[in-house]
Amino acid sequence: MQHLYKLLAIENSELAQLLRYSLHGLEASLKQAQAEHPHDPGAKVCDEVLQEIHHLLQVKEEAIPPVSYTNASTPTESKLDYLRAAFESDSELSLYLGDAPLYSQTDSDLWNEIHRKLLRVPEDLAEFWRQRALDLAQEVGALAQFTGGIADNSQLYHLPFIRDEIIYPGLSGTVISPGLCLSQKALERTKIIPEYASEELTLLASFLVLFIKFIEIEPELHHALKSVFSFDVIPLHSQPEQKIQYVEALGDRFHRTKKAEETTDPLLMLRAWIDMDEAIHSLIFVPPAERYSWWGKLQQESRRALKKVVAIATNAGYEVRIRQLTGIYADICALTKDDLQLDCGGIPGEVLTCLRVYARINNEEIPGRVIFRSSR
Repeated sequence: MQHLYKLLAIENSELAQLLRYSLHGLEASLKQAQAEHPHDPGAKVCDEVLQEIHHLLQVKEEAIPPVSYTNASTPTESKLDYLRAAFESDSELSLYLGDAPLYSQTDSDLWNEIHRKLLRVPEDLAEFWRQRALDLAQEVGALAQFTGGIADNSQLYHLPFIRDEIIYPGLSGTVISPGLCLSQKALERTKIIPEYASEELTLLASFLVLFIKFIEIEPELHHALKSVFSFDVIPLHSQPEQKIQYVEALGDRFHRTKKAEETTDPLLMLRAWIDMDEAIHSLIFVPPAERYSWWGKLQQESRRALKKVVAIATNAGYEVRIRQLTGIYADICALTKDDLQLDCGGIPGEVLTCLRVYARINNEEIPGRVIFRSSR
């Protein structure tokens, strides 16, 4: 244990960062496994292991106050039953979210579950439901916490990112529930951004730590990263080993991108960026989030930055073309390899999400990869 502490305490160490990512993934996996197997004979010892991991992760990292986003709490009398019923009966929402019922057992968890689901639907529909949820909550004496900035709002769970943004508010009054926000200060606490990092590399670093934290609170996330598992879309919370492998792959690709930027070789940078962008877009929901949802727009920030890296390579004299693959699957399948198929979401026969862009670098073609809706 003392050697783990020593490694984590070393500043500007890539090995220390990789260890921290792995510990975050292991912690999240053990917590989920505990919830699924509460009577396991190793449960008590697992508590002690989690405590040790928690203490390790405090080294050189100011902890964000823990918030419960699980459905493990004991059911109590619900004040938001009408909100639950209205949300589950909305046929337009089911087009984007599927037909799975809401799983939360408490009003606090329900508020968060509904608002996290709204991150996956088109913004106009999401805005309509945010207002409706707020109106229904106020009818039973719950109040949204809009006052105060992000830094001084204790009703918000802080996710590290390059900007401050209230994603949705928390509740007080008859229902106490935290909201969610992006926080620059939380990003600074991770100390992950390399000194003199470019704007683009800073964005990738923020995606890395944001995703690690988001995986901890969102049980419906899946991954479709080919290098980890190439044959299916994998639920992270029911397969802890896949969660760890995805987080490790994300961290590895970030560090390879950082190394490539240090070489200043435009082609090395471009190839590393394409790989990292694929890892970012491979963290998905089922059905995949709508392209113009909050989640879809967030992931598109990586793709916009990738275009800047393409411009650097083009200005250096290389012939580069990238293409985000969308539309009818039959029209783009010649540009892809190892695609995945789902029977939910979107329009039958169309691409649901582009995991990896198609690229042509000089005379070399690099296939893209997509998830598409089966035509049946």
